[in-house]
Amino acid sequence: MVLKCLSTPFLVGFTEEPVTQGNLFLLFLLTYLVTIVGNLGIIILIRASPHLHSPMYYFLGNLAFVDLCSSTIITPKMLVDLMLEKKSIAYAGCVAQVFLFDVFGMTEYYLLASMAYDRYVAICHPLLYPLVMSPKCCFQLVTGSYLMGLTNGVGQTISMSTLSFCSSSTINLFFCDISPLISLSTFDTTLSHIILTTAASLLGVSSSLVVLLSYVAIIPTILSINSAEGKRKAFSTCTSHLTTVSIFYGSSSFFMYLQPPSSYRSLDKVASIFYAVLIPMLNPFIYSLRNKEVKEALHELGMNKHKRKRMYFIDK
Repeated sequence: MVLKCLSTPFLVGFTEEPVTQGNLFLLFLLTYLVTIVGNLGIIILIRASPHLHSPMYYFLGNLAFVDLCSSTIITPKMLVDLMLEKKSIAYAGCVAQVFLFDVFGMTEYYLLASMAYDRYVAICHPLLYPLVMSPKCCFQLVTGSYLMGLTNGVGQTISMSTLSFCSSSTINLFFCDISPLISLSTFDTTLSHIILTTAASLLGVSSSLVVLLSYVAIIPTILSINSAEGKRKAFSTCTSHLTTVSIFYGSSSFFMYLQPPSSYRSLDKVASIFYAVLIPMLNPFIYSLRNKEVKEALHELGMNKHKRKRMYFIDK
């Protein structure tokens, strides 16, 4: 069973310098608050605006929920540790972090793949779009994404049961993740390696292939559009998604799961901050700042709120 010899592992965190810890605490606290406001804002806006009741925004709302959960699993504990001299984590807390973070991490992979498929159907088969991307299909894609995440979480948690930490309890990271735990194990890690590699290959790579194949079909279709305005509009619907995919896949897949488990270097820790803390904050801005429909929905809600205030004072 995991942690047979040691029940309280320790996290290295970022630094032991008090001033730097205080600055990092303020920085990550601000990041977390922006993450909460941004993702909750996206969810509320999508639910409140009829113009955003479409498959693309249905997926985006679930993506915002997943980002909110992923950040909440990691950041509050990290903020507490920045204020403590000894950054320990209980066995149950370590297991919970591994399970939940792997659940929502893999769910995000498949949500991004579902969004890529949605863009493929919208651009390459626009006449069939209402039929193919029906509410039932969208629900099945989102449900399947959560099920894939759950499968990954259960698999990684099972792999922890084969690990034993008798010589070292220090995790060179700011949260519990399966890869650094494997590198610390004093027991045979063959099964854990197999589960980690299988999850990365079957789950992560398969979702990446959906994204890749979707855009292999999308790009020639966009280039074949005769009007410059049509090309611009088609590209604009994919820009936000491509930006999110590039950042998320680049930081999480390459740095964290598609390399052999080893002691975490500084570059790995930076990548961990990026996909665990910063990406959940960035996604709402990526999808809203350059999105005309989101801006119009915000403007409409603002106008409706102003009208309600005017009617209130008139009634008074």
